Formats: sequence, structure tokens, C-alpha cells
Amino acid sequence: MKYNENEEFMMKSVTLSLLQSAANAFDFGGPVLCDAHHYGEGHINDTFVVWREDHSKRFILQRINTDTFTNPVGLMENVCGVTRHLRAKILAEGGDPARETLNVIPTLSGSTCYLDADGGAWRAYDFVEDTICLQQVGSEADFRTVAETLGKFQNQLEDYPASTLHETIARFHDTPNRYANFEKALAADALGRAKNITSEIEFIHAREQDCHVLLDQLAAGEIPLRVTHNDTKINNVLIDAATGKGICVIDLDTVMPGLSAYDFGDSIRTGANDCAEDEPDQSKVHFDLHLYEVFAKGYLSTAGASMSIAEKKSLAWGARLMTLECGIRFLTDYLEGDHYFHIARPDHNLDRARTQFTLVRQMEEVFDQMLEIVCPDNH
Repeated sequence: MKYNENEEFMMKSVTLSLLQSAANAFDFGGPVLCDAHHYGEGHINDTFVVWREDHSKRFILQRINTDTFTNPVGLMENVCGVTRHLRAKILAEGGDPARETLNVIPTLSGSTCYLDADGGAWRAYDFVEDTICLQQVGSEADFRTVAETLGKFQNQLEDYPASTLHETIARFHDTPNRYANFEKALAADALGRAKNITSEIEFIHAREQDCHVLLDQLAAGEIPLRVTHNDTKINNVLIDAATGKGICVIDLDTVMPGLSAYDFGDSIRTGANDCAEDEPDQSKVHFDLHLYEVFAKGYLSTAGASMSIAEKKSLAWGARLMTLECGIRFLTDYLEGDHYFHIARPDHNLDRARTQFTLVRQMEEVFDQMLEIVCPDNH
């Protein structure tokens, strides 16, 4: 789980005895062997692999970060509802639900999660074997595959009642609210840093109306509320090791009601450029319109059939606004004293914000082309 790879959260450390106690609560079909070494690249939840004693099968066992996700039971209701729906769709399409969606392992008492004596919340999944989890875009083909898989995920959930889902992180992609939080931080100016960032402040203020575009379209009924993943980075798509094709979307903790523009936009923000998110030299920051086109064509090839012209056009806005929103969040944290995003150097969050704003400027310069790509002849 990574909303941003720089975020860090602290919970009580997991000992082998705590891990074994949690594992014993689940219906793994027999006793399991535990290893207290963390698995994977995520920084939010604590993730481990456990094996059946005869090594015939392995599973993912995860402690949910309840500082971030304060309603783990509601979160698991989301996960179970969505994966149940996906499983039915996959079966109807002749697919393999054991590999093409997450499969939740219940506790021995039939619950979706286990609450330990310290208040920790645990859940378990089947391990999806013979897959690769990419940490960065290695090729255009990789990016296209991720796009196709995320588009298919959206399309399969097109008829799921989004309004029934719990909001696992309140107002996560509410860009006007992120703007309002920035204004509060600016007014307080707790560390006296505002004087150092006058151009960045002007940049955000000049785009206040942009922050409202997507939610205004939703309120006007121009674009639909959908089930969205809300953390659509490349490492949340499992790639089949044999075929190189995307097969399963993982990390469903932020599946919530949202807009297709959120998922599309966050993928573009993180994938359609050739720079580090915290690049201090802005001359090295480049939005890649070609990669945007690669992703857009892949995404629309699997999701486009259920999307209106207005919704397709909103995807281009999603790229702009998810990038702007992230920059606003970095700058807000800078003003407040760097308490949310982990920093490794002075002005780290300021560098991150400037990188996002550079990308936004470059998107604005080619925005007509971005619209043409997602909605040819109708922009």
C-alpha cells in the first residue's frame, strides 16, 4: 500500500509470536509456518507470507494500519463486496478468479478480519503465484499492460453500486478540500516558510477554479460516480510471469466511490514522466505526452465502452488535477512542518511540490492534445 512512497506510519512492531497468533486465527486449511520478515515494498500495512506446514501453498497475511484506516471492518466489507463481484464477472468471461482477483481467507469463526489483543486488525489472502510486481515503468508495453488491466478493473465494476462502499479515507481526492487545507496552512504559516514560496503560492491561487472542475461535473450529472481504486500505481497490478500480461489489481484498501479521472490521473502523474517525484532540478522534469497516449489507448481499450464523451474528456482533467492535488499536499505539509510525508533533506517537500507543479504546467501547454487523445474528434 503506497499513497505516496514517501509516507511513513508507525505501529507497534510485529513479533514472531504476534504473527503466529494472528495466523492461527485464519482458516488456512491446516497449520502454517510464519516468517516475521516483511514482504513486498509497501509502507502502510505490515505484510507477511505464511506457508502451510507441508509447503503446498502460501498466503499473504497482513496487519492493516488502523492509524490510516480507522474502520478496518468497513474496509474489509468493501474488499469482499468488490472481489465477490469481480469473481462473478471473471467466471462469466471464462477467466480464472483464483488468479484474476484477490481471494480473501476467512477467519476460523467466519469473519473477514481478526482483531488481536492489542487492537491490531489482520486479514489474509491467497498468494497469487507466478506473477511479477513492477516497481517502475520499464517499457511502453509495461505501461500499456497496466492501463489495460486497470481499465478492465473499472469496466468489470461498472455496475457495482458505488454509493454502498465505505469511504476508507475521508475526502481522499477532494481537490477543493485539499485547496482549503492549503489555505489554512498558509494563513497559519506556523514555521514562517510562506515568504520562501511566493511563486508556488501564486501558482496554486491561479488554479483555484481548476480544483473544482471534476466535482462540479459530478454534481451536474455530467460524469458518473464509479467504484475507483484510488491508488493506481504500477506496482498495484500483478503481471503474469509467463505472458507478461496484467492479470490482477491488488491493494484494494482505498477502493471507494470516486471518478474514473482519479484512477487514470494518478497513473499518469506517476508513470508518464521521466523524473523522480522529488527531483530538485526542475529542468529534468518532463511530462511525456507519448506515454500519456500509450496509457490512454490501453485504458480506453478495456474501459472506454462504458464511458460517455464527457467522462472520456474528464480523464485529461484527472491527469492535471491529480498532479496539482499532490503538489498542493506536498506544499501544505511543507508549510506545516513536514509532519505527514517523510523527508530525507531540508526542503524535500518543497522539491516534491515544485516537481508536480512543473508537470502541471507542461500538461497545460499540451492540454488540447491530451483531450484529443482521450476523445478524438469530440474535444
